[in-house]
Amino acid sequence: MTASATRLRHIAVVGASLAGTLVADTLRRNGYDGRITLLGAEPHAAYSRPALSKGVLAGTEEPGDIALQPLGGDIDQRLNTRVVATDLEARRLVLDDGDDLAFDGLAITTGARPRRLADLGAAEPGARETTFRDLDDALWLARELRGRCRVVIVGAGILGMELASACVDHGAEVTVIDRQPPLLGQLGEYLANLVAAAARRAGVRFVCHPSVRLRGETSPIVELGDGRQFEGDIVLSAVGCTPNVEWLAATGLPAGGGVQVDTRGRVRENIVAAGDVAAFPADGGHRRTPLWNSALEQARTAAAALLRGDAAPPLTPAGYFWTEQFGLTIKVCGKLPAAGTPAILDGTSGTSELLLQWRDERSATTAAAVNTRVPIGKLRALARES
Repeated sequence: MTASATRLRHIAVVGASLAGTLVADTLRRNGYDGRITLLGAEPHAAYSRPALSKGVLAGTEEPGDIALQPLGGDIDQRLNTRVVATDLEARRLVLDDGDDLAFDGLAITTGARPRRLADLGAAEPGARETTFRDLDDALWLARELRGRCRVVIVGAGILGMELASACVDHGAEVTVIDRQPPLLGQLGEYLANLVAAAARRAGVRFVCHPSVRLRGETSPIVELGDGRQFEGDIVLSAVGCTPNVEWLAATGLPAGGGVQVDTRGRVRENIVAAGDVAAFPADGGHRRTPLWNSALEQARTAAAALLRGDAAPPLTPAGYFWTEQFGLTIKVCGKLPAAGTPAILDGTSGTSELLLQWRDERSATTAAAVNTRVPIGKLRALARES
């Protein structure tokens, strides 16, 4: 630890999901023996969020199955507690129960919440809007899907498509609406077409239109710019996420698009950020990467930076992503969305078991395994092959 780190007698970690718990755990594993307080807005201890739209909705996993490994008893955990304001100069947090908490070091890991159509000006005032983010959302939706029903999902990104997959598995009639073809912006044309074809075979109907508006206070209706209307027993919005930064409003930190950090996750010498709330340097400026693996990497990087300063290694993103939907398990290393047509290293075009590699004019850029067991190390090597 650096000399400045030894003066961090109390580190507050605000946000108790994956990034927050990993920051706390990494601090301990790296020899920090000062006081750690972990504050979380949810009433639940940390759990695997990717499992919500997969195993929990499918009914193959219970909440106890997806809980993360408990932290040691030497970390003070305060769940169901929100930080409503902070004074970085005075090093004090204001909690929603009226208490305040002094700190020497601060980790910002408050994550993100669903972006709503109302946030985008695409919902009438008072329109009933349902989103999907946390364990309570998953348990609610799993109950609602027990009876055969019609589901309309606005948003054909990763979450929207995983929800669509879970819904059809429950026997629901599913319509997915977006301004562009499903997953095109996230995965690129080849993988997007592969998943969309599987979804259509499963019965999902896709509607592509640039103008969407949500109406209805009790029975929500999705109305397109051309007048077509789609009504469902359940209407879900899956249009991205917004960083939880309101509690930092008075600090002057540039946080509108996420808390901007350096390559080690630092905002200041004694303040770091990680996970969905953090915007790391990237091509063209700072950018959030709200993915599970990114939260893992960033949390470990940020915790090390709190203790070791410039001696800590900067973040080198591994660029790993996976999804499970419509009978396809897709693991990807490298750049996404993948541009162009990949080489098929194993498998046959038109089948669902494939090992793929994309290359530019100089080297490989991306590798993907579809329903194929490939060690992640090998997949990473394929994505970097010269």
